[in-house]
Amino acid sequence: MGEGQLRPGASVEVRVPASSANLGPGFDSIGCALGVWDTCRATVTDEPGLTVVVRGEGEGVVPLDASHLVHRAMQVAWGELGVTPPVGLRLECENAVPHGRGMGSSATAIVTGVVAAQALHDIARGEDAERVDLSFTNDLAARLEGHPDNSSASVHGGVTLSWSDDEHASTTTVHLPVHPDVEPVVLAPEAQLSTAKARSVLPLQVRLADAAANSARAALLAHAIGSDPDHLHAATREWLHQEARRPSYAASMALVDALRADGHAAVISGAGPSVLVLTRRGKVDAVRAHAGPGWRVLTPGIPAHGATLRVLARA
Repeated sequence: MGEGQLRPGASVEVRVPASSANLGPGFDSIGCALGVWDTCRATVTDEPGLTVVVRGEGEGVVPLDASHLVHRAMQVAWGELGVTPPVGLRLECENAVPHGRGMGSSATAIVTGVVAAQALHDIARGEDAERVDLSFTNDLAARLEGHPDNSSASVHGGVTLSWSDDEHASTTTVHLPVHPDVEPVVLAPEAQLSTAKARSVLPLQVRLADAAANSARAALLAHAIGSDPDHLHAATREWLHQEARRPSYAASMALVDALRADGHAAVISGAGPSVLVLTRRGKVDAVRAHAGPGWRVLTPGIPAHGATLRVLARA
């Protein structure tokens, strides 16, 4: 896309939704956007250096230096675009997505950074900065995140199915239709779990019978979530990751077990430890009744769109 001098005073605001990945059998491929939003204002400044302000989730915990994930994603995106980073940059982040709970907080930060970097570059080139190249965002965010299901749902919204082309290092994403009666409920515990720790316990090999069973349920999930929610309970059974991680989030798996025994389509959200239930409208209270002390119940809905951008100043 060529070189462009980033303009001091240029400022954009990016909003990105949370996400839940895997949805049971859709391991590393199916993601669901959740209506919990992180908002970040990125401004190019004359004053040298980086200023990061974080309010809400992660406040007082996440780094406020060059290692901040939004900033790191911006640097990579500018490198891909052939842009020299600005001398000064200010990031003001208002975070609502819980950290370390399996709701895609890392993906939201990465998507935020890639979108903001593109927009500031487009402003410098005099282009329509609000027409962000979401294909570029999707590819780069999936590469930085390491798997595409979280980031693609945050990029595009809705329920997404994504796969990567190893030969070209590109990610393709399609929307799965969502039945109007499907309602996501997230039960988030006080405990946190890092994605790296959750992935470290996964087996390197699985039995052929388990892989075949998981494939059938993943296909059923695509049908159930869009056309026949009566099959969601069966469609969210999986064989690849939850049992292997059970010791890492024993309380969460106990809650999944209890919910599923009561007929609810419960799974671990992403890498955990939050629990996601794909229920039907009118059954939210029955799901909520399973949440004991220490569990926060969220009914965020599934936003139809993902990352959005607003230009605040063109300098």
